[in-house]
Amino acid sequence: MENSVIEPVHVDAFVWDQHFVTGLDDVDEQHQGLVALFNELSRTLFAADADPDTDHVPQLRDVFKRLVAYTVFHFTEEEALMERKGVEARHVEAHKALHRQFVQQVGTMWASRASTTAPASGDGITSFLTAWLGLHILGIDQSLARQIKAIEQGESPAQAYEREMAGHDNSTQVLLKMIGKLYHVLSTQNAELVQANQRLEERVAKRTQELAKANENLQLANVQLQEYGRTDGLLQVANRAYFNDRLEHACASAFRRQQPLGLLMIDVDCFKAYNDHFGHQAGDACLQAIARAVQQTMQRSTDLVARYGGEELAVILPEVDAAGAGAVAARVVAAVAALQLPHPASEAAPFVTVSVGATGCVPRYQDGGIELIADADAALYQAKAKGRNRYEIKQGSY
Repeated sequence: MENSVIEPVHVDAFVWDQHFVTGLDDVDEQHQGLVALFNELSRTLFAADADPDTDHVPQLRDVFKRLVAYTVFHFTEEEALMERKGVEARHVEAHKALHRQFVQQVGTMWASRASTTAPASGDGITSFLTAWLGLHILGIDQSLARQIKAIEQGESPAQAYEREMAGHDNSTQVLLKMIGKLYHVLSTQNAELVQANQRLEERVAKRTQELAKANENLQLANVQLQEYGRTDGLLQVANRAYFNDRLEHACASAFRRQQPLGLLMIDVDCFKAYNDHFGHQAGDACLQAIARAVQQTMQRSTDLVARYGGEELAVILPEVDAAGAGAVAARVVAAVAALQLPHPASEAAPFVTVSVGATGCVPRYQDGGIELIADADAALYQAKAKGRNRYEIKQGSY
Protein backbone atom coordinates (compact mmCIF):
# COMPACT_ATOMS: atom_id res chain seq x y z
CA MET A 1 0.00 0.00 0.00
CA GLU A 2 1.45 3.28 -1.08
CA ASN A 3 1.86 6.06 1.45
CA SER A 4 -0.13 9.15 0.58
CA VAL A 5 0.29 12.70 1.80
CA ILE A 6 -2.83 14.09 3.42
CA GLU A 7 -3.27 17.67 2.38
CA PRO A 8 -4.53 20.03 5.11
CA VAL A 9 -8.17 21.01 4.65
CA HIS A 10 -9.57 24.34 5.74
CA VAL A 11 -12.60 24.41 8.01
CA ASP A 12 -14.56 27.59 8.72
CA ALA A 13 -13.38 29.15 11.96
CA PHE A 14 -16.85 30.26 13.07
CA VAL A 15 -20.05 28.26 12.48
CA TRP A 16 -23.19 30.32 13.08
CA ASP A 17 -26.14 28.69 14.82
CA GLN A 18 -29.19 29.61 16.88
CA HIS A 19 -27.21 29.86 20.10
CA PHE A 20 -25.81 33.19 18.87
CA VAL A 21 -29.17 34.77 18.02
CA THR A 22 -29.91 37.83 20.19
CA GLY A 23 -33.40 38.52 18.86
CA LEU A 24 -32.29 41.96 17.64
CA ASP A 25 -32.70 41.57 13.88
CA ASP A 26 -30.19 44.23 12.74
CA VAL A 27 -27.62 43.11 15.30
CA ASP A 28 -27.97 39.45 14.32
CA GLU A 29 -27.64 40.32 10.63
CA GLN A 30 -24.47 42.31 11.30
CA HIS A 31 -23.07 39.53 13.47
CA GLN A 32 -23.51 37.11 10.58
CA GLY A 33 -21.72 39.61 8.33
CA LEU A 34 -18.79 39.64 10.78
CA VAL A 35 -18.79 35.84 10.86
CA ALA A 36 -18.57 35.76 7.06
CA LEU A 37 -15.58 38.14 7.14
CA PHE A 38 -13.90 36.14 9.93
CA ASN A 39 -14.21 32.99 7.84
CA GLU A 40 -12.90 34.76 4.72
CA LEU A 41 -9.93 35.97 6.74
CA SER A 42 -9.42 32.47 8.11
CA ARG A 43 -9.32 31.02 4.59
CA THR A 44 -6.85 33.67 3.44
CA LEU A 45 -4.57 33.12 6.43
CA PHE A 46 -4.78 29.36 5.89
CA ALA A 47 -3.69 29.80 2.27
CA ALA A 48 -0.83 32.11 3.32
CA ASP A 49 0.47 29.65 5.92
CA ALA A 50 0.09 26.70 3.55
CA ASP A 51 1.91 28.46 0.69
CA PRO A 52 4.53 30.80 2.20
CA ASP A 53 6.31 31.26 -1.15
CA THR A 54 3.35 33.19 -2.57
CA ASP A 55 2.78 36.82 -1.64
CA HIS A 56 -0.61 36.91 0.10
CA VAL A 57 -0.06 40.30 1.74
CA PRO A 58 -2.26 42.33 -0.67
CA GLN A 59 -5.18 39.91 -0.21
CA LEU A 60 -4.70 39.82 3.56
CA ARG A 61 -4.53 43.60 3.71
CA ASP A 62 -7.79 43.84 1.74
CA VAL A 63 -9.65 41.40 4.03
CA PHE A 64 -8.35 43.09 7.18
CA LYS A 65 -9.36 46.48 5.83
CA ARG A 66 -12.90 45.31 5.10
CA LEU A 67 -13.09 43.52 8.45
CA VAL A 68 -12.08 46.61 10.40
CA ALA A 69 -14.45 48.82 8.38
CA TYR A 70 -17.41 46.49 8.91
CA THR A 71 -16.56 46.03 12.60
CA VAL A 72 -16.53 49.80 13.15
CA PHE A 73 -19.84 50.05 11.25
CA HIS A 74 -21.43 47.34 13.40
CA PHE A 75 -20.18 48.81 16.66
CA THR A 76 -21.44 52.26 15.65
CA GLU A 77 -24.86 50.83 14.80
CA GLU A 78 -25.01 48.83 18.02
CA GLU A 79 -24.02 51.83 20.14
CA ALA A 80 -26.63 53.98 18.38
CA LEU A 81 -29.22 51.29 19.17
CA MET A 82 -28.29 51.43 22.84
CA GLU A 83 -28.74 55.20 22.84
CA ARG A 84 -32.12 54.99 21.09
CA LYS A 85 -33.41 52.37 23.49
CA GLY A 86 -32.16 54.29 26.50
CA VAL A 87 -29.99 51.47 27.84
CA GLU A 88 -28.45 52.08 31.28
CA ALA A 89 -25.25 54.16 31.04
CA ARG A 90 -23.20 51.63 33.02
CA HIS A 91 -23.90 48.96 30.46
CA VAL A 92 -23.32 51.35 27.55
CA GLU A 93 -19.90 52.40 28.83
CA ALA A 94 -18.81 48.80 29.47
CA HIS A 95 -20.06 47.77 26.04
CA LYS A 96 -18.29 50.65 24.27
CA ALA A 97 -15.05 49.87 26.12
CA LEU A 98 -15.09 46.30 24.79
CA HIS A 99 -15.71 47.63 21.28
CA ARG A 100 -12.73 49.99 21.48
CA GLN A 101 -10.50 47.28 22.86
CA PHE A 102 -11.45 44.87 20.10
CA VAL A 103 -10.73 47.36 17.29
CA GLN A 104 -7.38 48.17 18.88
CA GLN A 105 -6.56 44.47 19.26
CA VAL A 106 -7.36 43.70 15.62
CA GLY A 107 -4.97 46.48 14.56
CA THR A 108 -2.27 45.13 16.87
CA MET A 109 -2.64 41.62 15.49
CA TRP A 110 -2.37 42.89 11.92
CA ALA A 111 0.81 44.79 12.84
CA SER A 112 2.18 41.54 14.28
CA ARG A 113 1.18 39.55 11.19
CA ALA A 114 2.69 42.15 8.85
CA SER A 115 6.04 42.05 10.68
CA THR A 116 8.82 40.56 8.60
CA THR A 117 10.70 39.26 11.64
CA ALA A 118 8.12 37.20 13.54
CA PRO A 119 4.69 36.96 11.86
CA ALA A 120 1.77 35.77 13.92
CA SER A 121 0.24 32.48 12.81
CA GLY A 122 -3.14 32.37 11.09
CA ASP A 123 -4.46 30.02 13.77
CA GLY A 124 -3.66 32.54 16.50
CA ILE A 125 -5.49 35.38 14.78
CA THR A 126 -8.63 33.46 13.82
CA SER A 127 -8.82 31.74 17.20
CA PHE A 128 -8.84 35.10 18.95
CA LEU A 129 -11.38 36.66 16.59
CA THR A 130 -13.86 33.81 16.70
CA ALA A 131 -13.51 33.26 20.45
CA TRP A 132 -13.93 36.96 21.15
CA LEU A 133 -17.02 37.34 18.96
CA GLY A 134 -18.63 34.15 20.27
CA LEU A 135 -18.12 35.08 23.89
CA HIS A 136 -19.07 38.69 23.20
CA ILE A 137 -22.39 37.65 21.64
CA LEU A 138 -23.20 35.05 24.29
CA GLY A 139 -22.26 37.47 27.03
CA ILE A 140 -22.75 41.20 26.76
CA ASP A 141 -24.70 41.29 23.45
CA GLN A 142 -27.38 38.86 24.65
CA SER A 143 -27.44 40.75 27.95
CA LEU A 144 -28.09 43.91 25.92
CA ALA A 145 -30.94 42.20 24.07
CA ARG A 146 -32.59 41.15 27.34
CA GLN A 147 -32.30 44.66 28.77
CA ILE A 148 -33.83 46.22 25.64
CA LYS A 149 -36.73 43.74 25.84
CA ALA A 150 -37.28 44.57 29.51
CA ILE A 151 -37.23 48.33 28.76
CA GLU A 152 -39.77 47.82 25.97
CA GLN A 153 -41.97 45.96 28.48
CA GLY A 154 -41.97 48.94 30.83
CA GLU A 155 -38.95 48.58 33.11
CA SER A 156 -36.62 51.51 33.63
CA PRO A 157 -33.09 51.21 32.19
CA ALA A 158 -31.65 51.02 35.71
CA GLN A 159 -34.12 48.30 36.74
CA ALA A 160 -33.38 46.29 33.60
CA TYR A 161 -29.64 46.60 34.22
CA GLU A 162 -29.83 45.73 37.92
CA ARG A 163 -32.09 42.75 37.27
CA GLU A 164 -29.73 41.54 34.53
CA MET A 165 -26.74 41.79 36.83
CA ALA A 166 -28.55 40.16 39.74
CA GLY A 167 -29.90 37.40 37.54
CA HIS A 168 -26.52 36.17 36.32
CA ASP A 169 -25.87 32.65 37.44
CA ASN A 170 -22.41 31.33 38.16
CA SER A 171 -21.89 30.09 34.61
CA THR A 172 -22.62 33.54 33.20
CA GLN A 173 -20.21 35.14 35.63
CA VAL A 174 -17.53 32.68 34.57
CA LEU A 175 -18.29 33.41 30.92
CA LEU A 176 -17.88 37.15 31.38
CA LYS A 177 -14.65 36.66 33.30
CA MET A 178 -13.38 34.47 30.46
CA ILE A 179 -13.99 37.31 28.02
CA GLY A 180 -11.96 39.73 30.10
CA LYS A 181 -9.18 37.25 30.75
CA LEU A 182 -8.98 36.18 27.10
CA TYR A 183 -8.74 39.75 25.93
CA HIS A 184 -6.18 40.74 28.55
CA VAL A 185 -3.86 37.80 27.86
CA LEU A 186 -3.96 38.06 24.08
CA SER A 187 -3.75 41.83 24.10
CA THR A 188 -0.68 41.75 26.33
CA GLN A 189 1.00 39.01 24.29
CA ASN A 190 0.43 40.73 20.98
CA ALA A 191 1.52 44.13 22.28
CA GLU A 192 4.70 42.55 23.62
CA LEU A 193 5.26 40.76 20.31
CA VAL A 194 4.92 43.98 18.31
CA GLN A 195 7.28 45.78 20.68
CA ALA A 196 9.77 42.91 20.48
CA ASN A 197 9.60 43.00 16.67
CA GLN A 198 10.16 46.75 16.68
CA ARG A 199 13.16 46.42 18.99
CA LEU A 200 14.59 43.64 16.85
CA GLU A 201 14.10 45.63 13.65
CA GLU A 202 15.74 48.66 15.29
CA ARG A 203 18.72 46.51 16.31
CA VAL A 204 18.95 45.02 12.82
CA ALA A 205 18.77 48.50 11.24
CA LYS A 206 21.42 49.80 13.64
CA ARG A 207 23.67 46.82 13.00
CA THR A 208 23.18 47.22 9.24
CA GLN A 209 24.20 50.88 9.50
CA GLU A 210 27.23 49.93 11.59
CA LEU A 211 28.27 47.29 9.06
CA ALA A 212 27.77 49.73 6.18
CA LYS A 213 29.86 52.34 7.98
CA ALA A 214 32.55 49.78 8.78
CA ASN A 215 32.61 48.68 5.14
CA GLU A 216 32.84 52.29 4.02
CA ASN A 217 35.73 52.89 6.43
CA LEU A 218 37.44 49.72 5.21
CA GLN A 219 37.12 50.78 1.58
CA LEU A 220 38.47 54.21 2.47
CA ALA A 221 41.34 52.63 4.36
CA ASN A 222 42.12 50.43 1.36
CA VAL A 223 42.13 53.45 -0.93
CA GLN A 224 44.36 55.33 1.50
CA LEU A 225 46.64 52.32 1.78
CA GLN A 226 46.92 52.09 -1.99
CA GLU A 227 47.64 55.79 -2.19
CA TYR A 228 50.23 55.50 0.57
CA GLY A 229 51.87 52.58 -1.21
CA ARG A 230 52.37 54.55 -4.41
CA THR A 231 52.98 58.06 -3.05
CA ASP A 232 56.21 59.69 -1.94
CA GLY A 233 55.74 60.66 1.69
CA LEU A 234 57.64 63.95 1.47
CA LEU A 235 56.61 65.35 -1.89
CA GLN A 236 53.11 63.82 -2.20
CA VAL A 237 53.67 62.80 -5.79
CA ALA A 238 54.10 59.29 -7.18
CA ASN A 239 57.01 57.30 -5.78
CA ARG A 240 59.69 55.51 -7.81
CA ALA A 241 57.97 52.11 -7.67
CA TYR A 242 54.70 53.48 -8.99
CA PHE A 243 56.56 55.47 -11.64
CA ASN A 244 58.25 52.30 -12.90
CA ASP A 245 54.92 50.47 -13.05
CA ARG A 246 53.13 53.29 -14.85
CA LEU A 247 55.99 53.74 -17.33
CA GLU A 248 55.92 50.04 -18.21
CA HIS A 249 52.17 50.15 -18.86
CA ALA A 250 52.42 53.44 -20.76
CA CYS A 251 55.10 52.03 -23.07
CA ALA A 252 53.09 48.88 -23.76
CA SER A 253 49.96 50.95 -24.48
CA ALA A 254 51.79 53.39 -26.76
CA PHE A 255 53.32 50.49 -28.65
CA ARG A 256 49.95 48.77 -29.20
CA ARG A 257 48.23 51.98 -30.27
CA GLN A 258 51.25 53.33 -32.16
CA GLN A 259 51.06 56.65 -30.39
CA PRO A 260 53.93 58.74 -29.01
CA LEU A 261 54.99 58.72 -25.36
CA GLY A 262 56.84 61.64 -23.77
CA LEU A 263 59.05 61.76 -20.69
CA LEU A 264 60.67 64.56 -18.65
CA MET A 265 63.58 64.17 -16.26
CA ILE A 266 63.87 67.16 -13.88
CA ASP A 267 66.81 67.97 -11.60
CA VAL A 268 67.07 70.83 -9.09
CA ASP A 269 70.16 72.90 -9.93
CA CYS A 270 72.90 73.05 -7.28
CA PHE A 271 70.64 71.43 -4.68
CA LYS A 272 73.51 70.14 -2.52
CA ALA A 273 74.72 73.71 -2.17
CA TYR A 274 71.17 74.75 -1.16
CA ASN A 275 71.11 72.11 1.58
CA ASP A 276 74.56 73.09 2.78
CA HIS A 277 73.53 76.75 2.96
CA PHE A 278 69.99 76.50 4.40
CA GLY A 279 69.90 73.05 6.02
CA HIS A 280 68.02 69.87 5.19
CA GLN A 281 64.65 71.01 6.57
CA ALA A 282 64.72 74.00 4.28
CA GLY A 283 65.82 71.68 1.49
CA ASP A 284 62.77 69.46 2.07
CA ALA A 285 60.49 72.51 1.97
CA CYS A 286 62.15 73.61 -1.25
CA LEU A 287 61.56 70.22 -2.89
CA GLN A 288 57.92 70.28 -1.78
CA ALA A 289 57.38 73.69 -3.35
CA ILE A 290 59.00 72.55 -6.60
CA ALA A 291 56.92 69.36 -6.71
CA ARG A 292 53.72 71.41 -6.28
CA ALA A 293 54.77 73.80 -9.02
CA VAL A 294 55.52 70.95 -11.43
CA GLN A 295 52.23 69.23 -10.58
CA GLN A 296 50.31 72.44 -11.22
CA THR A 297 51.99 72.77 -14.58
CA MET A 298 50.43 69.54 -15.82
CA GLN A 299 47.24 70.12 -17.78
CA ARG A 300 45.92 66.55 -18.06
CA SER A 301 44.95 63.93 -15.47
CA THR A 302 46.88 61.31 -17.44
CA ASP A 303 50.21 63.10 -16.89
CA LEU A 304 52.10 61.55 -13.97
CA VAL A 305 54.59 63.47 -11.80
CA ALA A 306 56.89 61.24 -9.73
CA ARG A 307 59.90 61.51 -7.48
CA TYR A 308 62.61 59.64 -9.31
CA GLY A 309 65.20 59.94 -6.58
CA GLY A 310 66.74 62.59 -4.30
CA GLU A 311 66.10 65.97 -5.92
CA GLU A 312 65.07 64.44 -9.26
CA LEU A 313 61.52 64.35 -10.60
CA ALA A 314 60.15 62.56 -13.65
CA VAL A 315 56.98 63.18 -15.66
CA ILE A 316 55.24 60.63 -17.92
CA LEU A 317 53.35 62.29 -20.80
CA PRO A 318 51.10 59.87 -22.74
CA GLU A 319 50.39 60.71 -26.39
CA VAL A 320 53.06 63.45 -26.44
CA ASP A 321 55.97 63.53 -28.89
CA ALA A 322 59.40 65.12 -28.36
CA ALA A 323 58.26 68.60 -29.39
CA GLY A 324 55.25 68.42 -27.08
CA ALA A 325 57.46 67.20 -24.23
CA GLY A 326 59.74 70.18 -24.89
CA ALA A 327 56.80 72.56 -24.57
CA VAL A 328 55.86 71.06 -21.20
CA ALA A 329 59.51 71.24 -20.10
CA ALA A 330 59.59 74.95 -20.91
CA ARG A 331 56.56 75.53 -18.67
CA VAL A 332 58.20 73.56 -15.84
CA VAL A 333 61.40 75.64 -16.00
CA ALA A 334 59.37 78.84 -15.96
CA ALA A 335 57.08 77.70 -13.12
CA VAL A 336 59.98 76.83 -10.80
CA ALA A 337 61.82 80.07 -11.58
CA ALA A 338 58.62 81.98 -10.81
CA LEU A 339 58.75 80.68 -7.24
CA GLN A 340 61.74 83.00 -6.67
CA LEU A 341 63.10 80.84 -3.88
CA PRO A 342 66.42 82.49 -2.85
CA HIS A 343 69.52 80.43 -3.64
CA PRO A 344 72.67 82.51 -3.09
CA ALA A 345 74.90 79.46 -3.53
CA SER A 346 73.57 78.60 -7.00
CA GLU A 347 75.81 78.82 -10.07
CA ALA A 348 72.76 79.24 -12.33
CA ALA A 349 70.76 82.10 -10.79
CA PRO A 350 70.19 83.87 -7.45
CA PHE A 351 67.06 81.76 -6.98
CA VAL A 352 66.17 78.06 -7.20
CA THR A 353 66.04 76.70 -10.76
CA VAL A 354 65.72 73.34 -12.48
CA SER A 355 67.16 71.71 -15.56
CA VAL A 356 64.91 69.49 -17.66
CA GLY A 357 65.56 66.79 -20.24
CA ALA A 358 62.66 66.03 -22.59
CA THR A 359 62.09 63.21 -25.04
CA GLY A 360 59.24 61.48 -26.81
CA CYS A 361 58.44 59.17 -29.75
CA VAL A 362 56.36 56.18 -30.82
CA PRO A 363 57.93 53.09 -29.23
CA ARG A 364 59.25 50.46 -31.62
CA TYR A 365 58.59 47.73 -29.06
CA GLN A 366 56.49 47.60 -25.91
CA ASP A 367 59.32 47.41 -23.37
CA GLY A 368 61.01 50.69 -24.19
CA GLY A 369 61.07 52.40 -20.81
CA ILE A 370 64.82 52.03 -20.22
CA GLU A 371 65.66 53.66 -23.53
CA LEU A 372 63.15 56.45 -22.92
CA ILE A 373 64.75 57.23 -19.55
CA ALA A 374 68.21 57.13 -21.14
CA ASP A 375 67.18 59.66 -23.81
CA ALA A 376 65.60 61.99 -21.22
CA ASP A 377 68.73 61.70 -19.03
CA ALA A 378 70.93 62.55 -22.00
CA ALA A 379 68.85 65.65 -22.69
CA LEU A 380 69.03 66.60 -18.99
CA TYR A 381 72.82 66.28 -19.09
CA GLN A 382 72.93 68.62 -22.08
CA ALA A 383 70.75 71.18 -20.25
CA LYS A 384 73.11 71.17 -17.28
CA ALA A 385 76.17 71.35 -19.51
CA LYS A 386 74.71 74.42 -21.22
CA GLY A 387 74.39 76.39 -17.99
CA ARG A 388 71.35 74.93 -16.16
CA ASN A 389 67.96 76.68 -15.67
CA ARG A 390 66.89 75.44 -19.07
CA TYR A 391 65.56 72.41 -20.94
CA GLU A 392 66.87 70.34 -23.82
CA ILE A 393 65.07 67.91 -26.14
CA LYS A 394 66.32 64.59 -27.46
CA GLN A 395 64.29 62.93 -30.17
CA GLY A 396 63.65 59.33 -29.14
CA SER A 397 64.72 56.67 -31.62
CA TYR A 398 63.87 53.39 -29.84
